[in-house]
Amino acid sequence: MRKIINLLVACTAALPAIAQTGERSFDAWFENKALRMDVVHVGDYLEESIYVSEAREEPFWGGSTGHLVDSTFYGNYRVTVRDLATGTLIYSRGFCTLFGEWRGTEEAKGEKRAAPGVVRVPYPRDGVMIELFVRDRQGIFQEKCRQVVMPGDPFIKREKITAHPTRDIHLSGQPAQRVDIVLLPEGYTAAEMDKFVVDCRAFTAGFFSFSPYKEHAGLFNIRAVLAPSVESGADIPREGIWKNTLLDFSYYTLGTERYLMTYDYKGVCDLAANVPYDFIYVIVNTAKYGGGAIYHHYGSGSSGDILATKVHVHEFCHLFLGLGDEYAEDGAYNDTYPPDVEPWEANLTTLVAFDKKWKDLLDKDIPAPTPVDPSLPHRVGVYEGAGYAFKGVYRPYPDCLMRTLKGDKFCPVCTRAIIQQIHLYSE
Repeated sequence: MRKIINLLVACTAALPAIAQTGERSFDAWFENKALRMDVVHVGDYLEESIYVSEAREEPFWGGSTGHLVDSTFYGNYRVTVRDLATGTLIYSRGFCTLFGEWRGTEEAKGEKRAAPGVVRVPYPRDGVMIELFVRDRQGIFQEKCRQVVMPGDPFIKREKITAHPTRDIHLSGQPAQRVDIVLLPEGYTAAEMDKFVVDCRAFTAGFFSFSPYKEHAGLFNIRAVLAPSVESGADIPREGIWKNTLLDFSYYTLGTERYLMTYDYKGVCDLAANVPYDFIYVIVNTAKYGGGAIYHHYGSGSSGDILATKVHVHEFCHLFLGLGDEYAEDGAYNDTYPPDVEPWEANLTTLVAFDKKWKDLLDKDIPAPTPVDPSLPHRVGVYEGAGYAFKGVYRPYPDCLMRTLKGDKFCPVCTRAIIQQIHLYSE
C-alpha cells in the first residue's frame, strides 16, 4: 500500500520559540473541519518515538477559532502547526496519552511497547508542517515527529465516517464559542440506548451542580452519540469477565482495579467524529466503581456507582485541563514528579517555580510548606502529599475534589484554573 506520509522524522530538538499567528483569522488559515493524524507511539521508560501511520479528514471542528496558539503549556505532549511557506505558528495544543502514563510504570522499565494514538488539528487551507513534541524528565519538550501535510494530497483519507444517531443534551451556542463535550456509550446494547440517554442527562445535571461549572453552564455544549455494543458492561480481567463491547473498555488498566480505560483510542475518535467536539467523555454501563481521564485524550466513568457524579466531575478536570491528583499512595506513579522540576499541572508544585503557581493566593503569614491545621480546613497553603507522592509534591488545600470525594467543592486554585480554561475554549 502506498504511504500517505512521505516524511517521518524522529529527532530530539528543543521546542522552537513561538511565533504568533499575526492578523490572519481562523478562516484565513483553516477550513471548518478537522485533520486527523493517526500515529504510533513506540518506547519504554527512557525513550519514546512517534510515527505517523495515516492522515484523514473529519467533518467537524469544534474548537475555538480565536485562541489558536496555546499559552498554557499544559500536557506532556504538544502539537504545533506551522504555515509551510512562512514558518508562522498557526496552531498549537498540549495533550497527554495513555501510552505516556504506561511509560511511568515499572513494566516500562523492562520492556518496550507500541500503542496507537490520534492527533487532531483544524484542517489547513495551505501546506503546513506538523510537529509533535514530548516532555523529557526535565520538563523540556523534545521534538519526536515532523510531518509535511498538503491539504490537497489525494491520499488523505476522505471516506465517510460510520454514522450513528446523535442527541443534543445541552446546547447553548455555536461550537467555536463553547466548550463542546461529546458523550459516548460503552457497554450499552441497542435495547439500552434509552438508558444511555437517561445517563447522559444525569451526567449533565450532576456536572452543572458543581461550581464553577454551574455558573458557566451557558458556555458548554453537550452532545451524545448513540452507538450500541453487542453486550452490556465492561471487561474485568481479574474476575474473568470479558464483554464484547464497542470500545473495549476494561478495569485494571495499568494494573489498577478502578482504572477504567481502553487502548482503542482510534475507535473512540472514530465514534466521536459524529459531532463537533473539544473533549470526549465515555459513560460505561456498569455499577462497579471506576473511571479515568487523560488531558485532552478522553475521560470515562461508570454509570451506576453511587459516587458516579463526583467521579465524572473529578475525571473531567483531568481531561479538561490536566489538573493533577492531589492524593498520595503507594504504587507505580510515585516517582512521576522529579523533585527538581516544577510540574505543569496548575494545582501541583515541587516549590521549584512556585511563584508561577498559586503563591499570589497565599496570606502573607502562611508558611510554605504548610502544616495541616484541622481548625483551618479552607486555608490555601502548600500542603505536602500530592501527585501520588507522600513527600516532595504539594497541593493547595487540605482537601478538594481533586484529592478525595468526601466534599463537594474545588479549592480556589483549581476553581481559578477551571474558569480560565473555560474562557480559553469559549472566547
